[in-house]
Amino acid sequence: MLRLEAFELIKLLLVTLHILLTALHRSQALRWSSFLDRGPKLPFSSYGSFISTLNHKRESGSHSLSTQLLLPAVRQVRELPPICPDVRQKQRISIDVLPPEVKARFASDPIIPIRTKTAKEFQEDIEKATISGDWKQVHDFYLTTFDSFLELNAAFKKEANAPYNTIEDSGINTKFVNAVYDALLHTPPDTQKSVLKGIINSLLREWKGPRTKDDLRAYFILVQNPQYTSTATYVIYAHLLRQIAALAEADHHFLMHWFKKLSQKRFKQLVERLQFFITTRLFPAKPEELPPMAKCSWWIPSATKVLSLLNAANSISSPPIIPFSDFYNLTLDHIDFMEDYQTWQAHGNSNRFTFCQFPFILSTVVKKAVIQRDSEQQMISMARQTLVDKVSRRQRVDMSLLFLNIKVRRLQLVSDSLDELSRKRADLKKKLKVTFVGEAGLDMGGLTKEWFLLLIRQIFHTDYGMFTYVKDSQCHWFSSWKCDNCSEFRLVGAVSFNVPIMNLCTW
Repeated sequence: MLRLEAFELIKLLLVTLHILLTALHRSQALRWSSFLDRGPKLPFSSYGSFISTLNHKRESGSHSLSTQLLLPAVRQVRELPPICPDVRQKQRISIDVLPPEVKARFASDPIIPIRTKTAKEFQEDIEKATISGDWKQVHDFYLTTFDSFLELNAAFKKEANAPYNTIEDSGINTKFVNAVYDALLHTPPDTQKSVLKGIINSLLREWKGPRTKDDLRAYFILVQNPQYTSTATYVIYAHLLRQIAALAEADHHFLMHWFKKLSQKRFKQLVERLQFFITTRLFPAKPEELPPMAKCSWWIPSATKVLSLLNAANSISSPPIIPFSDFYNLTLDHIDFMEDYQTWQAHGNSNRFTFCQFPFILSTVVKKAVIQRDSEQQMISMARQTLVDKVSRRQRVDMSLLFLNIKVRRLQLVSDSLDELSRKRADLKKKLKVTFVGEAGLDMGGLTKEWFLLLIRQIFHTDYGMFTYVKDSQCHWFSSWKCDNCSEFRLVGAVSFNVPIMNLCTW
């Protein structure tokens, strides 16, 4: 009797040990298999046959148990022992028949926690905290919400685990986001610090693989944080902008359309915050508050790239959300822009950052300087090329070849100008010199200005029929008059774009 109880106890221990090993090592089945294939042949083909042998020995009266069989049998673990058919079937239930809440998701598709707090309830919490002075409940909300991207989606997503994979709807409860941010700056300092600490933890997360739409939603929420108006938060803000700027083009496409859905007030705040960030980094009031420029050279490129997303969102909106002039950064008028221009000329739109790659941020003053310098360089280049060609052919060098020389009559100003510019297309990028037929004079700039003034007056005169004046917009537009010959309009284009801009700017 004692031997039988001991045998049953040993059998129970073996079954328990098997179940534990199965749970611990099921994920490493392939590695075990390869390891066992290289080992010696074992006396039992499976753990089930081992248990069957034990049963047979018990029935035959053999109650001795060899410990030498224990370890080899454990190595051959593949499935639960066939104690009885019913138990074996229960252990083999497929995951497909389990209820949805029991099934585990993939790591790339985490389950978002369910949060039920509404904007109204949050406002009530703020009012109670303001009256009582007890901010614990509000503090806990901010601490939890900004702890991770997952919690941000849990708090602000309309439906926690809905996909929302369209550009038309970000899936975010915008009203709730605005309420939380509007109240943030009025909370105690420790609450505001907890928000920044949570953002840091989120940004320091080790990313593997592409971003999900929930990640984009988190970026979209975080970039609206009003705390970034303080220079003390600029290091955090810079890292957030860097990650947004580094997103894939498809992700930028989503963010651009989501930005377009913001109200004019919120949209303008984003633009102003980015502009102030760029300005402060270029000309810091207290340089000691910011890291050295050499260590954070990526700050301005990252901010400018994010600003370009907002500019694109503004451009595709009809009407534009804010005036295009709001994207001008007037601080750039006071830097040595020629160095930036030369870098742009040398590297173009490569990975090396220049402001010339983002013309929306440049004011008209800077653009005029850039175009004028570009025109001057093209003039010099064309003149040099002409001289080289003449010298290489051993021809006499005529200084008039360095200029675009046109001769016009005052009474046929438009037609003569059209003919001259059409015949001398190869010289359009040279410096302009004008001569009025029958009039003595050397063009030192004055005749060119007079020609341009007379030509513009005649072309844009309503009696001429090319353009009409629109009072509402206070500008000229193409008239409804149709002509078969569009050469006059080509003349306007040539004057506007091909005649050296340095001559036009002095007019």
